Amino acid sequence: MVKKVVLWGLVIWLLLSAISPFSAQAQGGLAVLDTSTHTEFPAELSFGITARSNVNITDIRLHYTVDRLSFARVTSEANIEFEPAATIEADWTWDMRRTGGLPPGAGVSYWWTVEDAQGNRVETDPARVQFDDTRYSWESLTEGKVTLYWYKGDNSFARELMVAAQETLNRLAADTGAALEKPVDIYIYADARALQGSLIFPQEWTGGIAFTRFGRIAIGIAPEQLDWGKRAMSHELAHLVVHQMTFNPYTELPTWLNEGLAMYAEGSLEPGYVAILQMAAAEGGLISVRSLSSPFSAHPEQSSLSYAQSYSVIDFLVDGYGQSRMFDLLLTFRDGSGYDAALEEVYGFDMDGLNASWRESLNQPVPPKEKAGMPLELVGASSS
Repeated sequence: MVKKVVLWGLVIWLLLSAISPFSAQAQGGLAVLDTSTHTEFPAELSFGITARSNVNITDIRLHYTVDRLSFARVTSEANIEFEPAATIEADWTWDMRRTGGLPPGAGVSYWWTVEDAQGNRVETDPARVQFDDTRYSWESLTEGKVTLYWYKGDNSFARELMVAAQETLNRLAADTGAALEKPVDIYIYADARALQGSLIFPQEWTGGIAFTRFGRIAIGIAPEQLDWGKRAMSHELAHLVVHQMTFNPYTELPTWLNEGLAMYAEGSLEPGYVAILQMAAAEGGLISVRSLSSPFSAHPEQSSLSYAQSYSVIDFLVDGYGQSRMFDLLLTFRDGSGYDAALEEVYGFDMDGLNASWRESLNQPVPPKEKAGMPLELVGASSS
């Protein structure tokens, strides 16, 4: 009977040791008694620790990594300030206002190392905390690789958004070959103001944002703005899809390709953009494709034209050369090719050649200033 009691006691001790997140102890009496985390979304993430030893504890460090796409594991370290003592309760707060924020639901893995005056050292097992926006009571809906979170609006509201998301993925796959490689989470805030309240130092015009390396989207959609919301969500979702497909350590996509695919994912170009594009063409005000490779102008009229033109260029490539070529272009960029080299490999022309062919499809000649940088054979081809 005594043997059975001892055996069961040993089993219970082993089980408790296995499930305890802070059961870390070194020889000499040094032990971590407790660890904790506390979130104040979106500004702060706090970590706490309680440790004890037979002698003074002299060094405590927090190590943490953020879950996101990366080509190298990046571990950050915080050296905790405290007065040496045999028992220590300490904490450290990650102030997002100094470093930039994290999206809702971002994961952070962390562990502690503790040393005492005798040189004993203990390291806790890694734990994970999710940086959730707990200010709202979220509901969720999952289909395939997409999970939608929302707190305002009924189930039909969420279902319509999910249908739009799936249609976007189907459209991208059919027309460009691009598809999600990893799951994505979409957080639907009640409106733009609520969205901006979830960001660190937001721009006043921010209505939606894709955190591409985190696989997350945050967007403000009021139930009465559902039509706008579906297009805006499709736009941001396309950014995630394209980023996953082309992520590489060498180069970013040209802006016309990145934004053009996002505009294309929304569906047909809206009438306002069509009018802007037609007016620019009629007045000789089209922007060259090479210029559209850089970040768009902050001027509203030029910015709108840049988005409209980018859609038009993507439509020209997909309609004229098909899905397989666009898919190959994305894969070529993933391999790290430069802008001109990627186009030449897949389509047989560089950005100037694309500019000339696209303008020709709109019955627009290439201006002399843009011809200056083109090969002679392309100048001749575009003017005949």
